[in-house]
Amino acid sequence: MPVHIPEGLMVSVSGMRGRVGSPLTPELLAGTAAAFGAFMSDGSRGPVCLGRDSRTSGPMLSRAVIAGLQSVGVDVIDLGVVPTPTLLLSVQYHGAVGAIGVTASHNPAEWNALKLVSEEGIFLDADRSMAFRTYLTTQDPPRAAWDALGTLGEDRDAWPRHLERILELPNVDAAAIGSRGLKVAVDCVHGAGGPVVSELLERLGCEFVGIGMEPDGLFPRDPEPTAANLSDLGALVRQSGAVAGLAIDPDADRLSLVDETGRPLGEDLTLALAAAAVLKRTPGPVVTNLSTSQVVEDVAEAYGASLFRAPVGEVNVARRMQKEGAVVGGEGNGGVILPALQHTRDAPLAVALVLQHLADEGVTLSEAAGRWPGYTIVKEKVTFPRESLQEGYSALEADLDAEAKDESDGLRLAWPGRKVWLHVRPSGTEPVVRLIAEAPDERRAGELVSRAAELLAGVA
Repeated sequence: MPVHIPEGLMVSVSGMRGRVGSPLTPELLAGTAAAFGAFMSDGSRGPVCLGRDSRTSGPMLSRAVIAGLQSVGVDVIDLGVVPTPTLLLSVQYHGAVGAIGVTASHNPAEWNALKLVSEEGIFLDADRSMAFRTYLTTQDPPRAAWDALGTLGEDRDAWPRHLERILELPNVDAAAIGSRGLKVAVDCVHGAGGPVVSELLERLGCEFVGIGMEPDGLFPRDPEPTAANLSDLGALVRQSGAVAGLAIDPDADRLSLVDETGRPLGEDLTLALAAAAVLKRTPGPVVTNLSTSQVVEDVAEAYGASLFRAPVGEVNVARRMQKEGAVVGGEGNGGVILPALQHTRDAPLAVALVLQHLADEGVTLSEAAGRWPGYTIVKEKVTFPRESLQEGYSALEADLDAEAKDESDGLRLAWPGRKVWLHVRPSGTEPVVRLIAEAPDERRAGELVSRAAELLAGVA
C-alpha cells in the first residue's frame, strides 16, 4: 500500500525525520524503504547501501529498513555504524542504486531519520525527492516472490577505505601535520565519529584526548556542535594543553572548532580554514549556502577565488558545486565538501584540512582565526505559520530597506557596504522558522534578528 505521511514528520530534501515511536515507527520506515528500493532500482538489480549513527533506536529501525528493501527484491549491503560521508562514499564503490542512512544528524536522542541517497552518492535533489515523495504516497511497490527476495550482506571495510582516500588527497600532507606534534581534544558526543576520528588522528601523527568517544548513542548534551554546547570540550582543551578542540556531530558530517584557550570559534570558521588549506594548493571556485558567514567570502577573495551561494541544504550546495566546478565548498554549520573526495559534507575530512592549515601556516587556532575579519552571527528560531511566510517576507522587505535581496531560499536581505545580512527561512529539519543575521558586531546582528522577529510576530 502507499505510505501515509503522518502529522509531525519532517519531510524535506534531507529525507524524513521525527521522534521515535510517534510519528517515526518501524512500520513507517519499512514501507518507506520498500518504496525507495522499488523507486531507485527501477528493474535493475543493484544493491542499496545502509548505514546508521549510534542512536539507541538505530538497530531496530535499520532492521525495518532492511526488511522493506528485501521485500521488493533489493539486495542490501549493511555498513553498520559509520559516518554519513562514509556511507555516501560507499555507493559508487558497490555500484549501488542508492543508500539509506538511519540518522537524525544533530537532533536530540529521541529523534531518528532516514537520509536518502542517489546512485551518485549524494542526497536526493529537490526534483528527485519530490518524484520519490509522489511515488511513496501514491504507489504500492511490487513485492518480490519468496524466491526473489533481496539478499543481505555486510561491509565492515567502508571506513578504512574512506580513511585511505582522505590520506591520499593532495590537499592532505600527513607527514607535515605529524611533524608539528599537535595535541588536540575531541568531543564526539557518543556518536558515530569516535572510533573513526581516533584512527584518523593517529594516522595524522596527532596526540589527542577525547570525551564522548564511545558510540553508544547516549548523548550527554544537545548533540548539535554549536558554541553553547561545547563548554566541556573547552574545559578539556584548557586542562590538557591541546592546541585545538574538535567537536563532531552524531553522524560525523559536521565539525566545530574550539581554540587553544577553550573558546568556541563558531561552525562557520571550519569551512573558512578548510577552504584556505585547499585553495593554497588548488585554485578554483568556492560554493557555500546563503546562511554561511562572510568570512568564507574573505578567504575566497584572499586566494583570488570566486564564491557562489546556494540555497541551504547539502544537496543544493553540491549541485551548485558541480555546476561551477568548485574545488571546495560546504555549509556554515561546520560541513566541508571536497569534490576531489566526494560531494558530501565530511567531518573527518574537515579535521584533516583544518589541521593541514595549522601545519601550513605554523599558527595556533586562535591565530588562524584572527587573520580574518571578525563577524558575529546571531540565530533565533521562531514559531510562525508557514502559510503566512510570503506575507512575512513582504513585511521584512518593506521595513528593512535592504541593498540586495535573494529569494531562492526564503528571503535573504543584505547590506554589503556595511557587511550585514539577514536570512529568514523555514527549517527543513524542525517545525520552526530560522532567523539568521550577521554583522561586524553582536549588537547590530542582535538588533536585526529582534526586529525581524518583531515584524513576523506582527504578521502572525
